[in-house]
This record gives sequence, C-alpha cells and structure tokens, in this order.
Amino acid sequence: MSAITLPNQAFPTTTGEINLTEIPTEWLIVYFYPKDSTPGCTTQAIGFSCLKDQFDALNSTILGISRDSVKAHQNFTEKQKLSINLISDKEEVLCNLFDVIKEKNMYGKQVMGIERSTFIFHNGKLVKEYRKVKAAGHAEQVLEDLKTLQAA
Repeated sequence: MSAITLPNQAFPTTTGEINLTEIPTEWLIVYFYPKDSTPGCTTQAIGFSCLKDQFDALNSTILGISRDSVKAHQNFTEKQKLSINLISDKEEVLCNLFDVIKEKNMYGKQVMGIERSTFIFHNGKLVKEYRKVKAAGHAEQVLEDLKTLQAA
C-alpha cells in the first residue's frame, strides 16, 4: 500500500473549506469519482449518502472528491439529496497526491480522467485502498470493511 500523507491545506467543499488533517473523526473515507451527475457517480454518491448514519456511528467521515466545481457539486448534492460532503479538486492537488488520474478509453479516444478509487484512513494513516472501483455496492463494501478494521 502506498504511503499517502494527507496534505495540511484547505480545500473547497459544498459546505465551505475543509482540511483533511483536521477531520474530527477517528476514521476518514475519501473516494474519488470522475464527474458529478453521471450514472456511476450518482450511484456511488447515493450509496454513501444512504449509509452516512452508519458511517457516522462508526466515528468516520466520508468525503467525495472530483475535479468538478463547488457549484457543480452543490447542484449535484441538491438534485440527488446527498448527505455527504464533496470536495472540489479543480487544481488536481488531491488527484495527483492519490495518483488517481489515469489514461482511460472514452468512446474510442484515450483521455486522462479520474479512476474511481477509495481510501480509508485511521487517525491520518492510510489503512486500506481500493482502485478501479465499481460504483454499485461499493459503499456497502467499504462499510463492512470499516467494521472489520475497527474490530481488528
């Protein structure tokens, strides 16, 4: 597993600025997704939103991250009634740190885009990562894995 250190800087979100090193919970789940309001990304965001109370009960914070603007995030949040916070990483600071920008094949063209990925941190230390995630059922998988990690 790669040694990713959370950056001590503020990032814009749907609810104001957030610094990943100042998350008040013991556990932090960050997931990267390609684009707001697309089918897979909507499935994933709704999945995490539906389970937010269970994640909260496990002393964890969930943050979704994409290169979309805060305004796009706010529209997405409003339209889908999301309960999770979304970070706008237009400058690709977090995308580059987590190495999630990969060459992808879109309609026969090679493009650089975000590879759906999720990371679980415990007290700022990376303990689990998922790459090339399938959106459907992923939030449930992360919740089960978090329970397992906490029991260990």
